[in-house]
Amino acid sequence: MGKLRVLSAKQICKILQNNGFVEIRQKGSHIIMQKQIENATISVVIPNYSEVKIGTLASIIRQSDLPRSLFEV
Repeated sequence: MGKLRVLSAKQICKILQNNGFVEIRQKGSHIIMQKQIENATISVVIPNYSEVKIGTLASIIRQSDLPRSLFEV
């Protein structure tokens, strides 16, 4: 397992978009993205910062159900 890299909100959104997520709205400094799966919806909130902290990124990865390797160095 590699090390998570520091990413901006824009980079995180691009990775999520490449994996089926769509930007629904932005409220203040947070971007809400969603992905439809079978009979459910996965929602992820990304803080719109130039550098998202590693702990926050780990939480986004857990919520998105995407492989961690997409966000690693």
